[in-house]
Amino acid sequence: MNLERLFEKSELVPTVVQEKGSGKVLMLAYMNRESLQKTLETGYTWFFSRSRQALWNKGATSGHVQKVVSLTADCDWDTLLAVVEQTGPACHTGSNTCFFNPIMEE
Repeated sequence: MNLERLFEKSELVPTVVQEKGSGKVLMLAYMNRESLQKTLETGYTWFFSRSRQALWNKGATSGHVQKVVSLTADCDWDTLLAVVEQTGPACHTGSNTCFFNPIMEE
């Protein structure tokens, strides 16, 4: 499989992280070639931090790791969906998901 297709438009690929059991979207992060390779090798999520300009292994310090169940590219090969088994909260704030600030609701 040619994973280079993912990086034709950008060096960073947005990665939506979804919880396997609940189907909830937990977070959005970015992968570069190295973090994608580490994710594939270890079976746990690795991302590239745009603010720190460094790789990070989700949950390495908190223990709230994400075991990857599946990793799928979208139809344009420019976004990834990582379905994970989440240990503990996904958000650094302690929330289960990073999406909790309502902008518009029914």
